[in-house]
Order: sequence, then C-alpha cells, then structure tokens
Amino acid sequence: MNAAITIPGIDESGRLYPIEKLAAHRGGGVLHLAISIFVFSQGRLLIQRRAQGKYHSSGLWANTCCTHPDWGEDMRTAAHRRLREELNFDVPDLEQRAVIDYHARVSADLWERERVHVFEYATVEPLDTPIPVKDEVSATRWITVRDLRREMLQSPEKFAPWFRIYISRWKELSLKTGAEPD
Repeated sequence: MNAAITIPGIDESGRLYPIEKLAAHRGGGVLHLAISIFVFSQGRLLIQRRAQGKYHSSGLWANTCCTHPDWGEDMRTAAHRRLREELNFDVPDLEQRAVIDYHARVSADLWERERVHVFEYATVEPLDTPIPVKDEVSATRWITVRDLRREMLQSPEKFAPWFRIYISRWKELSLKTGAEPD
C-alpha cells in the first residue's frame, strides 16, 4: 500500500481532517470515510475476489468495489475512479443509497473503522463481466443475493469482514435491487 495516500478522517465533532491511509487502519482504527459500491445486472450482484497482493483481506470475496476518497475528493468521483482502477469498468450513474458505520478487524494489526457511503447501480440489461486489474482483483462473478447469503453461511472465511457485515445489515444498505437475505 502506498503510505503517501491521505484520506478523510472524522474527528469526534464530525469534522473531516486529513490522515494517512495506513495510520487510519492501525491501533483499532480511526473513523474515516469510505465508499462501497454494489453493481447489479438482471438482479445479480457483481462481486470480486481481492488480489493476493492486497495489504489486507487478500483472496477474499467482497462487494463490487470499495475505496476511500482521497483527501478533498468527491465521494461519487472516487467511486467511479475506483471502479475503473480495480475493474476496468464504469457505469453511467451511481445512486447513493445509505451511509453506515462499521468496525472490523481485517488483519492481525489492521482495522476498518469506517463511515461508508453506499452506492448502487442496477440495470435489467445484461452487463459484461469486467476484466479486472490483476494487482487489484483476482476474479469477478455475478451472483444473486440469496445464493451469496447461502455461500456466506457455509463458508464465511471466504468473504471479507465488511462484506459479511453488509449482508448481516442488508436492510440498512437501502439497496433497491436484490431480494433481502432471509
């Protein structure tokens, strides 16, 4: 991970301040802004397996795309940027659906403590499966939320901690697409 990346931290009063990305993830985590994207085509969610070289949660399945905005970067701009950087893919319109907070350990010494802006893109038209950037994503696939939930219950260790949290808090994401998991 590039230690020079600065992202928006959130202080106790709710004000944003610049913090180095790795510092935001150490020592139990510092509350900071993040983005999670869910792309649906024909009722199926595009998920990705994180590349083996990622600094945490490598090889685990996650939602379509996640990122942090760079310091001073608009959330929607960051979402589109990261879709292109990870998946060589973009969609015309992302709709912000919710803002949720979560806290999760992602490695022996790194934590996510995030205020996540959740974005959704959904179409009834078929979308091609993107060809990911191999240093970022090792695989992608389309899956129904019901089948995802079933897989996650059978093998939770194959999924990123935040993705398991999202599935357990599905209603809070306020996504219009995908049946709510049972």
